[in-house]
Amino acid sequence: MLHYLVSRLIQSVILLLLVSIIGFAVLNLAPGGPLSQYALSPGMTQEALDRIAHQMGLDQPLPVQYFNWITRLLQGDWGKSYRDQLPVLEIIYSHLFATLLLMGTSMVISIGLGTWIGIRGAIRRYSLFDYTATIGAMVALSIPTFWFGLIAIYIFALKLKWMPAGDMYTIGNGSLSDYAIHLVLPSIVLALVDIAVWSRYMRSATLDVINQDFVRTARAKGLSERAVLMKHVVRNALTPMITLAGIQLPTILGGALVTETVFTWPGMGRLFLDSLGYHDYPVVMGLLMFSAILVLIGSLLADLIVAAIDPRVRLG
Repeated sequence: MLHYLVSRLIQSVILLLLVSIIGFAVLNLAPGGPLSQYALSPGMTQEALDRIAHQMGLDQPLPVQYFNWITRLLQGDWGKSYRDQLPVLEIIYSHLFATLLLMGTSMVISIGLGTWIGIRGAIRRYSLFDYTATIGAMVALSIPTFWFGLIAIYIFALKLKWMPAGDMYTIGNGSLSDYAIHLVLPSIVLALVDIAVWSRYMRSATLDVINQDFVRTARAKGLSERAVLMKHVVRNALTPMITLAGIQLPTILGGALVTETVFTWPGMGRLFLDSLGYHDYPVVMGLLMFSAILVLIGSLLADLIVAAIDPRVRLG
């Protein structure tokens, strides 16, 4: 186990280093650059722009800029925002709760519904329910998340007026029920694609387990179909799903970016797009690294949980 953890830690460090190099290079080589927001200010001269670039270290070669940035990052200094001069970590933490709340709720919905649909589709193979679930999954995987979001807003917020169209809470309210009703539409929209993925994988995993010898043995012993399903089939079919949960984390983060933008949800996804629009590169790089760390931690935890509950898995 210790050897495995050390190996994964080394791999994670290398991956984070590659992510930082690629992200830093792409951002700084993109048209416009971090000084574009200053260049648009009235009365801004080239001399003033050069002075700002020197103060920010942007007049140095790109490798030197990267080395200075990564050195400060390793020391716990993630830099300051170009837009409001606040520390990057402080800005990220102020939006972290909103994203974790949306992602957590979405994962509960997608795992719960996706698991149920997948199991029911497997035990009622080629039934009307199974065909309907398959078609629904294909539709959910084919249509962009933002389209689902816009349709949900149009129907439930504008036409039926059952739900708010956006934001995390109503200004002046902020009660638990107010948070909950604002959370309904974005969490369901974010969960739709993951429900489709979970249901398809869970159906395949359940079908694989149903045909195993130990399931037939359990039935031969006289166990009820419900006992066989819950104690033998579902328990073993869920094991690969834990790994899937770790793999799906990047997809959920990407979906949260779109969903937060559509519903004006004040999370890290919306912050990322806003920071790109303002060329606020320290915040963009901070969000990129923070998201990469979350993905790597999620993948590692999934592997450790699988090894803990499945004695057949051994971590070298």
